[in-house]
Formats: sequence, structure tokens, C-alpha cells
Amino acid sequence: MMKGNTKHSCDILIIGSGIAGLAAAITAGEQGLKVILINKEALLGESNTQHAQGGIVSLGKDDSPQLLIKDIMEAGDGISNVEAVTILASEGPALVEDFLIGQAEVPFSRSESGALEYAKEAGHSTRRILHHKDMTGKAIEESLIKKAQTCKNIRIVTNYTAIDLLTIPHHSMNPLSLYREPQCIGAYVLNNRDEQVEMIFSQYTLLATGGLGKIYLHTTNPPCATGDGFAMADRAGARLINMEYIQFHPTSLFHKDADGFLISEAMRGEGARLLTKDNTPFMDHYSPRGELAPRDEVSRAIYEEMIRRGDSYVYLDIASYAEIDIKKRFPLIYEKCLSLNIDILKEAIPVVPAAHYSCGGVQVDSWGRSSLKNLYAAGEVSATGMHGANRLASTSLLEGLVWGVRAARHIATHFDGEKPYQESEIPLWQPPEKEEEVDPALIQQDWLSITSTMWNYVGIIRTVKRLERGTDDLRYLKNRIDDFYRRAHLTPMVLNLRNGIQTALIVAEAAFSNRKSRGAHYIK
Repeated sequence: MMKGNTKHSCDILIIGSGIAGLAAAITAGEQGLKVILINKEALLGESNTQHAQGGIVSLGKDDSPQLLIKDIMEAGDGISNVEAVTILASEGPALVEDFLIGQAEVPFSRSESGALEYAKEAGHSTRRILHHKDMTGKAIEESLIKKAQTCKNIRIVTNYTAIDLLTIPHHSMNPLSLYREPQCIGAYVLNNRDEQVEMIFSQYTLLATGGLGKIYLHTTNPPCATGDGFAMADRAGARLINMEYIQFHPTSLFHKDADGFLISEAMRGEGARLLTKDNTPFMDHYSPRGELAPRDEVSRAIYEEMIRRGDSYVYLDIASYAEIDIKKRFPLIYEKCLSLNIDILKEAIPVVPAAHYSCGGVQVDSWGRSSLKNLYAAGEVSATGMHGANRLASTSLLEGLVWGVRAARHIATHFDGEKPYQESEIPLWQPPEKEEEVDPALIQQDWLSITSTMWNYVGIIRTVKRLERGTDDLRYLKNRIDDFYRRAHLTPMVLNLRNGIQTALIVAEAAFSNRKSRGAHYIK
């Protein structure tokens, strides 16, 4: 916990504690760099990584980097960045073996003989997904936290919310700074405990803030996924790309007490079938690959069936089709469903699609560098271009690992310790003269407006008219929230709302500007 001084300094500031942030922190710390890693939640492990079920891509038996590249490119619907895909396929499996298994000791599931178990998921040509039952993200997250906590160069701070990236010349009081190249020098951060603003100066900053699922009414993401990194990078002037490509996961649990709980794609990889409410399979009518079609195709198929029949959900039936020990393979899903009186050993699971992953984000190069000097990004908040228009299942954790490590290595190689600014030229945070108290009911209503607008107008199937209406509504709401933000007493919920509306508008405007259906962006 950082107390006392309002200014802190480090070599690299990492915002976010999922696989990308922790991999970068460990790599940078071991290279001798002084790291501050902040997480806005009180619990360090709370992130999209923590909630990932299915697994992480590696190379299975009779597999090859070339075959993995082919599968990723096909899922990306023709616009994946070949350079990024090649880096992931060539470097990723070795990092899984050396970094996750060797150094972090992640306990991936193994057979009785001790061999690693590989699962198959939609869009993959072969079994190549390493997993820890259906709690892969949790196993990876806990192992990386344990590893990071042993490194003396890493300072881990929870309950701190990033407000804005510090940049020059924007934040500098020195008029000569206008002649310097724009660059990131840290961040203003809110100490959530005492609601005071502090400053962290850093030569390099890495955004690893995860996703944006909470801008949608239905999502598999945890509450912390409010689009913070996208919004902060946009305000700082970094370039964002491919923001219209929002992937919807085909199967989240449909239940009033568990909306958004993910039902892993690995279930379909093990043979589970999608059925209408009268127990009729339907995926073969939409794709020759059936249940193992890419996620965008499966999500649209479910949506079309729900609309055609007037149903609010479909079924996923693993009990009737899978030849595995369901309870052993999917213990988390089994226990969750059983707690809601759904016995997946005997009955089908009611499911609906839900917002799951942003294929776009802060544009970065092969080393994680953004268009803003000294600002890097890794994981879901970034856009390496690898995912193109639609992400291949279980590649997200691997991308976070690869680019977290690559960004840290690049920073360590180019680190010179010289600061292009004087801390005294950057002003302390100036609150409004008279801060307004925050009414949680108003915050909640604004969130409902955001999530409903995104779900109805910028969802699985879009039209130009819907996108036009959604963009107009979000612009109006953003003006109102921005005005409120300038007067409000800062709290985490205020910052989340500010970032949520900005990210929602970025997505809507990107979707409205692109009139070509491709992958996860489908215009009817």
C-alpha cells in the first residue's frame, strides 16, 4: 500500500494484474527494473484472466505452428495481422512450457501417466488447449501472483484506480514542452481507500487493463471490465483500431441468479450439442462445422434461433452426447449449475450469447509499443491485429503472455534511466472547488442506459439504423456524464462510469463507420 507522499516513481508502471500485467512485471523485475503494478480491485487476482475457464493454446500432438497459424487466420476472417499471428505461434508454446509450467509452476491437467491433457475447442483443427479442469485462468493467475510476490523489484498495489495517463506536453506547465515528442510519463491514480489522488511517474507505462464487457447488458466479464484502458489511451491520444469487432461468447448461463456465468466452449469441444427448447439440434443448418464453428457464427445462429422461435434461450446438452467424466472435467460449471438446481449430468443447460472479448484495442507493434511514445499495451486492451475480426478460442491468454513478456523485454533492452521531464513541471491533481456528492442511483441508471443501448443497437446483429440511433444516444449521455465527472467527488464508481461511456461510444462509432459485415461485426 502506498501511503504518505502523493508522488511515486518507478521504471515501469503496469496498470492491471491479469496474465499480461503479471507476466510483464515478472519479466521486467527479473531484468532489474523497478516495477509498480496497480490493480483497481481490492483482490489482486480479480481480472478477466481469473475468470477464464477453457484454457490456453499450446501445440498438441500432430500439431505445428503452421497449422495453428492457419486456424487463427481463418477465425480472424481474413484480416488478422500475419506478423502477430506468426509471433504467437512460434514463441507462445515455448513460453507456456518455460514460463508458465517451468517458472510459475501452473498445475495444468495431466493424465494418470503424467502427460499433459489437451482439449479441443471451436475453430481448432486439433487438440491443443492446455487447461486446469474448467478453472484454467484461476490456476494461471494464482501461480503468477505467487511468482511475482517473490520478486523484490515488484511493488504490487491493490485498490488503486488509474484516472488518466500522464503525458507531455499535455500535463506539463513548461511552455517549452510543446516542442517535445508527445509521450507517456505515468498516471494520476485514485487511492480507493481514502479517495485521494496520487501521481506515479514512470519512464515506461504498460496498459494491461483487460476488457470492456461491462458496457453490455449481458457479458461473461467480471464487474471490473469497464473499458478503462481503452478510454485512458484514447484520451491520451493513442491510436485504437478494430473496436467494432466485439466477440460474443455463444454460451453463457441463462438464469436470473447467475446472468453472465460462462459455460466453457470446451464443453462443445467434448461433444455437447446446442438444442432449441424442444430439444432439436440446429447448428448443422448454419455451419458444416456444427457446434465447432467459430464463435461469431455460433452466436449469430443462437440469436437467429431465439428470434425465429421467440425464445429467450437455447439449451446446451452435454449429458446426452459427451463420453467423458463430466463432473471431473468441468467441476466449476457442475457445482455452479447444481447450486441453481441444474444437474448437468442429467439435463441440458439453458444458455444465451453474451459479450465476451474485444478483438480491437490500443494499436501496438510486435513489441507492444503504442503510437504514443513510452506507452505499451498487452492483453485484451491491446490490438496486435492477431485476432482480426474474430478471436480463435483460447488464444487470449497466450497473447497476453507473449506480449506481456515481449513488452517487458523490449523496455528492459532500451531502458536508459533518463527522464525527459522534471516532476516539478507536472501539477498535482486539482479537484473542483466544490465537489458534488455522488448519488449511486444516478450512476446505476447511467450504466443501465449504456448497457441497454449497446446490447440493443451495437450487439450481435447490427443495422445502420440501430447504430445511428445508438451513437446519437451515447454521445448525448457522454456529454452529460463528462459534465458530471468535472464536478463530482472522485470515487471508483465515477471513474468506471466515465471510462464505460467513452469506451461504449468508441465501439459504436467504429461500428457505424464500417458498413462491411466481417467476423464479429455483422450488419444485417
